[in-house]
Amino acid sequence: MHKQASDHAAQELAEAAAASMLSRDSATAVLGIALLEVGPGHARMTMTVRADMLNGHRSCHGGFIFALADSAFAFACNSYNLNTVGAGCTIDYLAPGREGDVLVAEAIEQALAGKSGVYDVRVCNQEGRAIALFRGKSIRVAGEVIQEQA
Repeated sequence: MHKQASDHAAQELAEAAAASMLSRDSATAVLGIALLEVGPGHARMTMTVRADMLNGHRSCHGGFIFALADSAFAFACNSYNLNTVGAGCTIDYLAPGREGDVLVAEAIEQALAGKSGVYDVRVCNQEGRAIALFRGKSIRVAGEVIQEQA
């Protein structure tokens, strides 16, 4: 029973931290990225590929796919309410995103030790086809996500 209570508290904290971050995240909002799910060490976000996101090949510009993956990474690694930023990342593009595709990025914590973490993000389209694989390394910095009310 105690583990269930602590799991519930951790989930509530992750949701509160995500809500706080979303309220200040203009970049995510302008790209139309929405949070589907968040919990301790993981997050799922979605973005629909718009015409203004297409490159010269008429596929989704890699920067937008990266932004979606990076946002999911950010919400996953800040889910403990401790300010955490990216220290480095890589992305592999596997298939093109097309106009109208609904992309989903799922970030999952792979390791967390001290102030450092490693998160993998898989970006898929609405058919479940893998579009990109992203690996982010995080570092905890000072402060908490949820701002104290003055």
